[in-house]
Amino acid sequence: MPRFVQKECARGSQKWLQRAVNRQPGLLDGPILVKLPDARNITWRSPLADDQYAEYRDAEFLEKIGAGQLTAKLAKFWPSHSPQWDGLAISDAGDILLVEAKAHVEELCGPTVQAASASRARIDGALRDAARFMRAEPCAPWSSVFYQLANRLAYLHFLRKHRLKAWLVLANFVGDEDVRGPSSAAQWEAAYRVVWHVLGVPRQHKLSRYVIEIYPHVDGVQDNPSG
Repeated sequence: MPRFVQKECARGSQKWLQRAVNRQPGLLDGPILVKLPDARNITWRSPLADDQYAEYRDAEFLEKIGAGQLTAKLAKFWPSHSPQWDGLAISDAGDILLVEAKAHVEELCGPTVQAASASRARIDGALRDAARFMRAEPCAPWSSVFYQLANRLAYLHFLRKHRLKAWLVLANFVGDEDVRGPSSAAQWEAAYRVVWHVLGVPRQHKLSRYVIEIYPHVDGVQDNPSG
């Protein structure tokens, strides 16, 4: 099923995103709203405690963001078992927020494409289209390097191409000592410079204004020692 129930996570980026969305959404909303020209507030659609912290993909992902009309087009764009989103939200101005959370740099190095040949061809085509649109000159095919971020960019391109106000939010948590994560935004920024270089993405491209990078500190959602 394209709806994936999750446990309340005890470690890493999933833990911090769940806590931030459900306990302290302002930790995320504040830095996101600064980048949205018309929005004043954000409504989170996932991962919600009262929805079993579920994460979404495929047609259910579109329904969650109010874009069910694109279901048939999504099926042509990408095969089933598409990217599963860490978080989804909408703003009062109609902005659609696709959230990818990280707590340590190694999470940037996701798996490569594992799809069968027919599905692989469709995925490769979608990645090439996005790379071409961004005028990227990758060091290697996007299906083999930093594939997770690459497919998120392809989805951003898909939604924007269909005139939806979509934004990709890269929520890079700072200060997770348990997983030896970056202790500053600067460390994340240095890691991303390498990623963008390998993907061949220029500093300014046609999607750059729709990619929001935020650096929430985990101290904002730590357990209260006195609780």
